[in-house]
Amino acid sequence: MALIGGSGSCLLLHYSSLKCFLVNWRPGPRVGFDFRALLKGPTRSFGSLRVAHFKLYQQEGKPEPKLQALLLVVTLQCSNMVVRTVNSISLLRSSSLPSPLPMAAFRYHQIRAFQYLQFSRLSICKPMVSGYHNIKSGRSRSYSVQSFVDSVIEEFEALRRRRTVRASNKSVLTSSKDTVEDKLRKQVLQKGLLLEFKKDPERILLAVAQKPDGRKNWIVSDQNGVTTSIKPQQITYIVPGVDNFNTTEISDFNQRAQSNLDPTLLEFAWIELLETNKSVTVEELAEMIFGSAAPVESYCAHLLLSRDEIYFTVLDSKGSSSVYGPRPTVQVEEMKRRILAKEAADKEFNEFLELLKSAKAMPPRGKPSKSSWKVEEKIWYRIESLEAFAIEACKDDAQRNTAGAILKAMGLAKTAASAVNLLIDIGYFPVHVNLDLLKLNIRTDFPDKTLIAAEKLLLESPDPDRDDRIDLTHLKVYAIDVDEADELDDALSATKLQDGRIKVWIHVADPASFVQPGSMIDREALQRGTSVFLPTATYPMFPEKLAMEGMSLKQGTNCRAVSVSVVLHSDGSIAEYTVNNSIIRPTYMLTYESASELLHLNLEEELELRTLSEAASLRLQWRRGQGAFETGSLEPRIKVENPEDPEPCIRLYVEDQTDPAMRLVTEMMILCGEALATFGSSNKIPLPYRGQPQSNIDTSAFDHLPEGPVRNSAIVKIMRAAEMDYRKAIRHGILGIPGYVQFTSPIRRYMDLLAHYQVKAFLRGDGLPFTAGQLEGMAASVNMNARIAKKLFSSSLRYWIIEYLRRQPKQRKYRALILKFFKDRNATLLLLEVGFQASAWVSIGSHVGDEVEVRVEEAHPRDDIIMLKEVVRVT
Repeated sequence: MALIGGSGSCLLLHYSSLKCFLVNWRPGPRVGFDFRALLKGPTRSFGSLRVAHFKLYQQEGKPEPKLQALLLVVTLQCSNMVVRTVNSISLLRSSSLPSPLPMAAFRYHQIRAFQYLQFSRLSICKPMVSGYHNIKSGRSRSYSVQSFVDSVIEEFEALRRRRTVRASNKSVLTSSKDTVEDKLRKQVLQKGLLLEFKKDPERILLAVAQKPDGRKNWIVSDQNGVTTSIKPQQITYIVPGVDNFNTTEISDFNQRAQSNLDPTLLEFAWIELLETNKSVTVEELAEMIFGSAAPVESYCAHLLLSRDEIYFTVLDSKGSSSVYGPRPTVQVEEMKRRILAKEAADKEFNEFLELLKSAKAMPPRGKPSKSSWKVEEKIWYRIESLEAFAIEACKDDAQRNTAGAILKAMGLAKTAASAVNLLIDIGYFPVHVNLDLLKLNIRTDFPDKTLIAAEKLLLESPDPDRDDRIDLTHLKVYAIDVDEADELDDALSATKLQDGRIKVWIHVADPASFVQPGSMIDREALQRGTSVFLPTATYPMFPEKLAMEGMSLKQGTNCRAVSVSVVLHSDGSIAEYTVNNSIIRPTYMLTYESASELLHLNLEEELELRTLSEAASLRLQWRRGQGAFETGSLEPRIKVENPEDPEPCIRLYVEDQTDPAMRLVTEMMILCGEALATFGSSNKIPLPYRGQPQSNIDTSAFDHLPEGPVRNSAIVKIMRAAEMDYRKAIRHGILGIPGYVQFTSPIRRYMDLLAHYQVKAFLRGDGLPFTAGQLEGMAASVNMNARIAKKLFSSSLRYWIIEYLRRQPKQRKYRALILKFFKDRNATLLLLEVGFQASAWVSIGSHVGDEVEVRVEEAHPRDDIIMLKEVVRVT
C-alpha cells in the first residue's frame, strides 16, 4: 500500500488493485508492446508505469482510451513528480498491504472533502476523484469509472500540445550561473568507486578504482578484467552511492543499466524542465524519471544524457560532474529533423553497401556493367567519389569523405589502392584498369558536335589545293609501318636518275586539305595535341572515321598528299628538293618485318625498294660524318587484345632499330625534316624548327664501351634537351643535320599539322595563318600534352611488360645485357628477348657489356614491382 498524505489530509491509493486489473486486462491490437510483462516487475517505484505511459503515447494511432487514462492517473498521482508539487506531502510506505479491492471499488478517502486536485507542474486542473468518503459526516458519494476516464482522456489529449507550445516560448534557460555552479560537486576519486572512462576514441568502459598511480593518475580494473592506468580527463562519470564495488559485478551492473534505458523518457523530462526553466544534474534526472537516484538509475540517467543529441546540452562541468539544461524547442525540432535525415541517409548508405557486397560476390562475367552504376544519381555520386579517390583526384572534401566512409564501412583501409581494388571487385573497373589514363584526364571520346562536323567534312570532301596538285600516281609507293597502325601518315618512292643520283619522294598525308585552322575540328585537335598510342587502345587526335577514311593513305586509292622530293649527291647530302601538293596511289602497305624480308630477298621487281635502302645507307653515312650519334636500341612493342578481360591476350614484339626496314624509314623521315627546314628558312616561313646542340660531345669517351645498346644507352644519358625556334632553322647535333622540322605525322601530331598549315598557305600564295609568336604560344600547350602522352605510353608499356613477365613460367630464363652499375653489384640490365630494362644484383667479376642469365622472382604490375635474380652458371 502507498500512503500519500499530510496536514490533515490523506490520500490512499490501492495500487495493487490497479496493477492486478491491468495485468489481467487484454489490450486492443494497437498496443505495440507487452505492458502486462512490464507491470509484473517490482513495485518499489513507479518507473515501470511511467515507461508504459510514455510508450503508449508514442504508439501510432490513438492508444486504448481506458488503459491510457488509467496509466496517466497512476503516473500523475504516484510519481515523485506529483509528490513534489503537492504542498506538505510526504511519501510513506506501510509494512503491510490491504487485500486487493476490485476496480469498481477504486476510491479515494480524504479527511476533508475536496473537488479538485491541482498538479501545477503538469498543468492539470480537473475533477480527479471517482468517489470520496467524508469521515466527519459518514456519508459517501460515488462516480462511475467511465466518467472519470472520459475526463482524464480529454485532458491527456491536449496535454502534450499545450505544454509544448508554452515551453517553446521559453527558449533561454534563465537559471543563473551561481545556481548552475551550486549544483556541481567536486567528486573525489577513491578506491572501490565505480567509474566510467574513455579507453580510446571508440570505446567507453566501466571500471573500479584500485589505487593512485602517481600524483593524478589512477589504476583501474575495467569490465574486461584489464588493469589500466588512466588520467583524470579520461573519466566521464563516477557512479554515486557505490563503495568497495566488486569488479566481477560490473557486467551485471552494466546489463541492468542497459536494459532500463528508454530515450523516450528524456522528452518528457525535457518538456518539464523547459517549462520551468530549470537545469538538472544526472542524479536529479534519475530521481525525476526513475523515482530514484540509486546507482543503477543514476548511471542510466548519465547514459541517456551522454548519448542524447536532441533534448539537453551541457551547461557546465567540473571534472566528471556536469549540469545539463534543456535545449530550446526550435533547436530540438531542428535536431530531430537532422536525425531523421541522418537515419534516412544511413539507410540509403547501408543499402548501397549491400549493393557493393552483392556485386563483389558475383562471378566476373555476372557483375553489373559500368553503365548500370550511373543510372541512379546518388549511387553514381558515391561510385564517382570512389573513382576520384582511387586516382587521387577528389574535387572537394565531400568526395574525399564519401569515399573514406565507404572504404571504412567495407572494412578497407582509406587508401587509393583500396578504392581501386574495390572498384575492380564490383566490376566497375576492369582488372587491368589504366589508372594513369584516368589520372592524366586523357580525352578518349569526341563531343557529338565534333563528330557531326567530321561527318560533314567526309561528305563534302573539300580540296582547296585540287588545281595545284601534281599527279604522282605513276610512282611505286611503299607505305611501311607497324602492323597494327590505324593511321598511315607517310609513304616512300625512289628512282635513279640518268646521272646515277638517287631521287626519293617522301609522301605525307594531307589532313590540312580537310581541316582549316581555327575550325571546330582543328580546335579539338589542338586541345589533344597528339594521338595517344597504348598497348590496349589508340585515342586519335582526329575523329577516327575522318582520319581513317579521309586523311589516311590507303592502298590502291588516289590519296591527297604533300610530297617532298629530294635528289641526293653521291655522298648523301641534299642536292635539290621540291615541296608540292600531290595525288598518289600507294602500291604496297608493308610491315617492318615484311619490308625487311623483301630487302633480304633482293628481288629484281622491287628495285625501287632497294633504291630506297641505298639512299638510306648514303644518308646515314653522311650524317655520321656530320657528327650524328647512334641512339638506336631494342624497343619493346605490345598489343593487348580484349584488355577488359581478367586474362587478356598479350602479344610482345621487340623492334631492333638497326633493322634495315626501320633504318630505311628513319632515314627518310630525317631527310624530309631537313628538306622542310631548309625550305622554311629559305622562304622565311615561321615553322616549329627543332634542334639539339650536341656538337661538344666527345664520342671518344665512350669508345671503351661495346657498340650497340650499351654505348647508345650511355650517350642518351648525357643528351641535352631539344630546343625550339620558330623563325629559323637551328642545328640538330644528335641527328647531324643543319635543321629539322617534324612534318611526316600530321594526322598524329599537332605540331606537324601546324607545319602543314604554314607550308600549304605559302604554296597557295596565301597569307600565313600564324606568326612565329603565335606558333610559340600554341607549342607550349601542345608540347605539354605530347609529354603527357609520352609519359602515359611509357607507364602503360611498362605495366603490360611486367604483366607479360608475371605470366611466364617461373623457371624461364632470360638473356640480359649489363648496361651499367649504379650501386655495388646492382646493375641495370637489358632483357634481350623482351627489350625491357630492369635491375638486379650480378656476380662479382661481371662487367658492363657482359651477358648474364636471369629469372623473374616477382612481378606485380599494379605496384610496378619487378624483381630479377641472376642464374649463376655452375662450371
